[in-house]
Amino acid sequence: MGQDSPEPRGFSDLLLDDGQDNATQIEEDTDHNYYISRIYGPSDSASRDLWVNIDQMEKDKVKIHGILSNTHRQAARVNLSFDFPFYGHFLREITVATGGFIYTGEVVHRMLTATQYIAPLMANFDPSVSRNSTVRYFDNGTALVVQWDHVHLQDNYNLGSFTFQATLLMDGRIIFGYKEIPVLVTQISSTNHPVKVGLSDAFVVVHRIQQIPNVRRRTIYEYHRVELQMSKITNISAVEMTPLPTCLQFNGCGPCVSSQIGFNCSWCSKLQRCSSGFDRHRQDWVDSGCPEESKEKMCENTEPMETSSQTTTTLHTTTTQFKVLTTTRRTATSQLPTSLPTEDDTKIALHLKDNGASTDDSAAEKKGGTLHAGLIVGILILVLIIVAGVLVTVYMYHHPTSAASIFFIERRPSRWPAMKFRRGSGHPAYAEVEPVGEKEGFIVSEQC
Repeated sequence: MGQDSPEPRGFSDLLLDDGQDNATQIEEDTDHNYYISRIYGPSDSASRDLWVNIDQMEKDKVKIHGILSNTHRQAARVNLSFDFPFYGHFLREITVATGGFIYTGEVVHRMLTATQYIAPLMANFDPSVSRNSTVRYFDNGTALVVQWDHVHLQDNYNLGSFTFQATLLMDGRIIFGYKEIPVLVTQISSTNHPVKVGLSDAFVVVHRIQQIPNVRRRTIYEYHRVELQMSKITNISAVEMTPLPTCLQFNGCGPCVSSQIGFNCSWCSKLQRCSSGFDRHRQDWVDSGCPEESKEKMCENTEPMETSSQTTTTLHTTTTQFKVLTTTRRTATSQLPTSLPTEDDTKIALHLKDNGASTDDSAAEKKGGTLHAGLIVGILILVLIIVAGVLVTVYMYHHPTSAASIFFIERRPSRWPAMKFRRGSGHPAYAEVEPVGEKEGFIVSEQC
């Protein structure tokens, strides 16, 4: 894992400039557990080799999204012609946003900037403020290129236009290319929109609310994030991220439990899956009892495997931090410790250890009996209140001049002041665009 990533693989018909200096400014590889990143400076030839010149590609394969190119805070789904591995999971559909990032989650919600993204430069870009601004993409069967071309910041148009792109390769590599960055990324304001450069992934957990039948709360837990140095993002620069092995790649129990890839891989015989317990299949992993099975560290028809000190001492820390996004209007449950909120649209930020998230469901089951007893007591109290209300009503009906009757008459609903309610939180959010054809579509807001 400490080895350098392979040399960058060039594309055909790329934007090249033979007159540039070949002196290298390659930054050292940075290990992010799931990816190794390498940053190329303006004077390195790889920065130009990794830039895909869409203008030289086949015009029928280059698609300009008409709605994204003329709106603000919009997102549109794009289907891939190949399986793209992202954090070990294979994706066939992504969501491109006007704000300089790609959303990779399956659950579309209002706060796309919180997690599950591929962000070459996430900021408050508004393609509608300039006729030259476009959002276009190109898919040749082995790579998808998404380019934000001549886009401006909505809250600071005078800074100039930005041109950058993100390339997703079939082998899992992710390349960020930057052609035109007029200012330092660290100077871009994050007041109205988060500013991020990097990757993020999360898993979704559905919690049953026992007090309310047929109601579930969906919570998104961010289990990993790659944050790149914004100060290194300049004109004619590039970032190449190479994926590292994950537990999901193993198809058998033996290779899974004996792997030494920096993760505590465990095998679940019920799911026939290898996992560290923290990926997009977290819900199935917990519901199937895999955390308990993984403690035995054994395969069928074999003795428990002995782990040496080399296998227990991994290259990475075993404590995983999480940031949580709750997609319902309810606050976080009292079972989870809270921490400071994030800088973006995320409502709640929690930091959990490995055993914190896995014990939520079991704790809820243990409280089931108490909740049922409390529900019965609550129903009895409600019945008593209703009976008392009926008796009081009958009394006031037959005694209209009593003090209680006069009290309620003076406060009858016709004298109540009018109350006005405002819908929405007041915070701008992304709306999803469902395309009809290649360049047309309707705007549909989906909220979880």
